[in-house]
Amino acid sequence: MAQVTIRGLKKSYGATQVIHGVDLDIEDGQFVVLVGPSGCGKSTLLRMIAGLEGISDGTIRIGDRVVNSLPPSERDIAMVFQNYALYPHKNVASNMAFSLKMRRMPKAEIRDRVQKAAEILGLTEYLDRYPRALSGGQRQRVAMGRAIVRDPQVFLFDEPLSNLDAKLRVQMRAEIRELHQRLGTTTVYVTHDQIEAMTMADKIVVLQGGVIEQIGAPLELYDTPANLFVAGFIGSPSMNFFDGIVRGDGKVEIGGMQVAVAAARELSEGQPVKCGVRPEELELAADGLAMSVAVVEPTGSETHVIARLGEREVVAVFRERQAFQPNETIHLRPFEGSVHLFDPGTGARIQGVS
Repeated sequence: MAQVTIRGLKKSYGATQVIHGVDLDIEDGQFVVLVGPSGCGKSTLLRMIAGLEGISDGTIRIGDRVVNSLPPSERDIAMVFQNYALYPHKNVASNMAFSLKMRRMPKAEIRDRVQKAAEILGLTEYLDRYPRALSGGQRQRVAMGRAIVRDPQVFLFDEPLSNLDAKLRVQMRAEIRELHQRLGTTTVYVTHDQIEAMTMADKIVVLQGGVIEQIGAPLELYDTPANLFVAGFIGSPSMNFFDGIVRGDGKVEIGGMQVAVAAARELSEGQPVKCGVRPEELELAADGLAMSVAVVEPTGSETHVIARLGEREVVAVFRERQAFQPNETIHLRPFEGSVHLFDPGTGARIQGVS
């Protein structure tokens, strides 16, 4: 196991810069998830750590070594790809053992490592099978087993669950997290799915346009997003945003409705703000904003309601079951103390949540 330390990392393709001076500390044994929308630079950053992409500027250190000029084979990392990358003509045992054979490791040690990894991943009965005879989840376990047998300092995962169906993704993310808890190996995991990030990470790194927007524990990002981008990206369904105006006595006016927001006490009266409210923090209230129900989505444990406030969509999540009808008028109000404030110009968070 090892720390990964990144300083001033940049990546350009010709005149186009895609990674803009990233600084990142990944602690020994930590599970860090790089998350962001398509094209944000998360996979490029992972591939730079792996040595699959060159570095335009900056340094990457794994443990005590600067690895900028080292090929992937000398970085003591193991990578699990989105498409499994298994050899179709080799059985499971041979796929898992391949990198060890290339190192000319003794056969007995190879056999022991493969057997141990197979036991951890529940693959013992599949060692003689070929990839074509395995399910998608089993193939991904083989790819993980191939990484485990190398006993690397760092595991790198590049969207490993994106090819799996929804039920299997839930199962596999639990298995990967359990695997990390058992092995304790430093892990860097890339995904565009913020639910994966929230449920798996010790620390989340939110990227946008090749820049880190925020780093923190999952609930830290959820409860205190640094800016509008993070607030809208972390959480499912996404946070609702409203235009507000600061009024006296620490209140903010949203569409004629006034709500108390502690963060507004230090702001000037009449100052415009952007107000954020999580869908699960809206409640039915006679003095709330009048909205027209567009869609009702019962999920069993919750009811998701998409309503229209003028031309804007507002999503509310109710723990109890609701029997709303399309075009019905409902009145919604934020829970007391639930409103997040942001600067409408810079997008930055204004103080803390009330």
